[in-house]
Formats: sequence, C-alpha cells, structure tokens
Amino acid sequence: MAERYDLVIIGMGSGGMVAAELAATIGARVAVVERDRVGGDCLWTGCVPSKALLASAKAAHTMRHADRYGLPPLDPDIDTQAVWDRIRAVQASIAATDDNAERFEGLGVDVIVGTAHLTGPHEVLVDGVRRLVARYVLVCTGSRPAEPDVEGLRDAGYLTSENVFELERAPGSVVMIGGGPIAVEMAQAFTRLGVATTVLQKGAGILPRDEPSLVEALTAELVAEGVDLRTGVTTERVTVESGVKIVHGTESGRPSTWRADELLVAVGRRPNLEDLGLDALGVGTGPKGVAVDERMRTSVPSVYAVGDVAGRHLFTHSAGYEAVRAVRDMFFPGKGKADEMVPWCTFTDPELAHAGLTSAEATERHGDDVSVWRLGLDHSDRARAESTTDGAIVLVTVKDRLVGAHVLAPAAGELIHELALAIREGMKLPTLAGLVHVYPTLATSVGQLAAEAAFAKAGKLRWLVRATNR
Repeated sequence: MAERYDLVIIGMGSGGMVAAELAATIGARVAVVERDRVGGDCLWTGCVPSKALLASAKAAHTMRHADRYGLPPLDPDIDTQAVWDRIRAVQASIAATDDNAERFEGLGVDVIVGTAHLTGPHEVLVDGVRRLVARYVLVCTGSRPAEPDVEGLRDAGYLTSENVFELERAPGSVVMIGGGPIAVEMAQAFTRLGVATTVLQKGAGILPRDEPSLVEALTAELVAEGVDLRTGVTTERVTVESGVKIVHGTESGRPSTWRADELLVAVGRRPNLEDLGLDALGVGTGPKGVAVDERMRTSVPSVYAVGDVAGRHLFTHSAGYEAVRAVRDMFFPGKGKADEMVPWCTFTDPELAHAGLTSAEATERHGDDVSVWRLGLDHSDRARAESTTDGAIVLVTVKDRLVGAHVLAPAAGELIHELALAIREGMKLPTLAGLVHVYPTLATSVGQLAAEAAFAKAGKLRWLVRATNR
C-alpha cells in the first residue's frame, strides 16, 4: 500500500534539511529519503570539516607569527591526529543537535533510510519495496568529486574531500591536482600544519572565477607561506615507487614530475544522478546535473531539483536558498523565482569573497560605462591594529550602480553580504556611502571606498559651489 505525502524529498543534505523544515512548518506532510547520513556533504565532507581544519591551521600560523602582536613567536609541535580528532568532534556535535534526524522527526517529518527511485511524476520507490506517493518530489542528492582522466590515478589511489577527513592524521606530504577553492583552502591549511604541499593547476592561475587583482595578492600570500604552487600544468599519468606517489606531466610545456606521500584531487564536482530514474521519467539531465527553470522545476512539473544536483551554484548556501524558493513555489500562490546572483567566499586567510561581476566581466558587458574602485586594507585602522593589512576591497560600478564587489580580508565572507544586498537592490555608491558604518571595523572601509567614489563625482561639480568671499 502506498504512503501518501504532500512532499517527498530525496537527500537530506543542506537543501533537503531546509526544505523539510520549511515544508513541515507550513503544515505539509513530508518524507525525506536519505541513503547515507543526515547532513550530507556539508557536514561530513565539505564545509564543516574543512573550516574546522582551517581554524586549527590558523591557530598554528598565529602562534608562529605572534611577534606581529608584540608577543614571543612559537613554532608549535603539531600532532595532526589531534587536529583530525577535533574535526570529528565538531561534526559529532552538529550531528547530535541541528542535523539530528530526531529533530526533524519531532517536526513531523518522516525520515526514511534507503535508496530512492522515481517510478512516476508523483511516485518514489524506496529500496524497491516501499512506495511513496506525493504531490511534489524534490531531488536534493548533491554532488561528489569528479575524477580526472589521468592514467594510473585510480590504481595509485588518491584522496578527495570525501575521504581526506576519514584519515587518522594528515599525510607527510601531498600533491593536490586542481586550483579551485577546495584545493586552495586545503593547501594553505596543510602547509600551516607542517605538511609539504604542492598544488598543480592546469590554468594560468588559481581561482579563475574571482577578481584577478585580489587573486594575485592571495597567490603571493600562499606562496610566501610555503605552498608550492605550479600553474600551466598538464597531468598525464601517476606512478608509485616505494610507496611514494609520482605525478608525471608538463609545466608550461616542460616535462616535470612531482612526488608526495599522497595525492588529493580537487578538479570539480559531478552531480549524483545515478539510479534516480529521472531519464525514464523524461526529466532532462546533463553533465552539470538536472535541468531546471528559474522556479527550480524540472521538465516534469511535479518534480523539482535544488543544490549541486541542479548544477546552478555549487555552494551549501545556494542549496538552502534554492530549497526555500522551491517549497515556496510548490505551496504558495505566485512563482518562487530563484535569484541568479549568489555570493561566495573562499575561506583562505585572508578570505576572498565575491558578489556579482568581476571587473573583466563588467567591461565585457558594459564597456566604457564601467568604473572600478579599490581601497587597500593598509588604509583601515582596524586592519592596522590587528596586523592584517594584506588585502583590499574592489567595487565595480556601471554608471555609479554597483554590479560587482570583491573583498580580500579577514572575515571577507561576513563583509560581502552588505555588498551583495546593494548589488541585488541596484544601489548606487552614494547610497552606500550614506550608510553609517561602525568604527573601527573592516566594514568601515566599505563606506570609505563608497565615499571616495562619491567625492570623486562631487569634485566634478565644484564649479556649482559658491565660495565665501574673503
């Protein structure tokens, strides 16, 4: 006999949890099917463990450079097993509270452990035997690390974000293939913990989606800390000699090899689409995931998809946001359009945050109407007080209207939200300059830079000002 629901959610990661809580709150009857662990990639293999690792690495780095704060520096004796134990403790704390299945069951959500397969527009079969029928189905199955086509890689064995935190301790040395946010964050963390780290990036530089001038400054910081960063690399094959893993390839066209105890692959993500039954149902899919419209609906109106599996923005915060929009579209009048403008942050130290267009993207779209405004943190009293002046804020405008914002600074991920809102609301810089910012904060620099832009424009109108006769 079929069990009937208003909504069946497949996957209980970031998107699935948010959707389940919202739908239950508005009185919908909800079931979630999860084949692994509640919390998904964010809790177990992504955001939470990586940020816990980064925190430990930052503490070690601060100890080494305590003389910046008038204190004696100390090179800590690091046991990475203790660091990994702390990571697991943080995960366990979250799993026992916010991401606990019992919490959702207390809200009235049926949490079902098993593998889900769509057998119709309104029907989900769990483990081939349990039949769920619903008005709507929401697919939130996420993604997993992609595997590059490199000869010998699979035989040699390698780490990804999915298994690196299952180790007892960090490896003695590591070569990372990839130069995106995951690789860059991990490279800095490993280096600060005393792990010799090499990053192999295929392109001309790391983080190609971010503002180039800030990426350049961050790159210099990473190299200064000891990250062995190689660009223009082609990885061709992997071999193993006496337990050491060797990557063979070219660097700027020259044959090269790189050796380490372990390899970590971070070359992108692939959506988890297998065995869902979407193709048989007529739901469009592709290399990036499930095809959805601006309401997060698939080509089958009763089936929605959000988060990594939909391939729009591969971020935890985007998955949660899209889940809310999808549930709104299902159960409330009107269309729940999902915004395309999603900010993000790479949590290096300093952090690199991004919202809207880069200066190059804006110029390509708007030509000579673009202005770029930049202020270094060496002009920030708070940054000077905390010895964190290596960074800057870059604002991109089109006819004074803010279209892009980029921050390289401590806590840039916190600073970017004001700027993201300003972009979404179509604010002009004089409006942003009119907001009183708390002093002394790094955010004061946002107001300072906006004010400088406003002053520059005001200077062109000085002929209107009547000077006092003397």
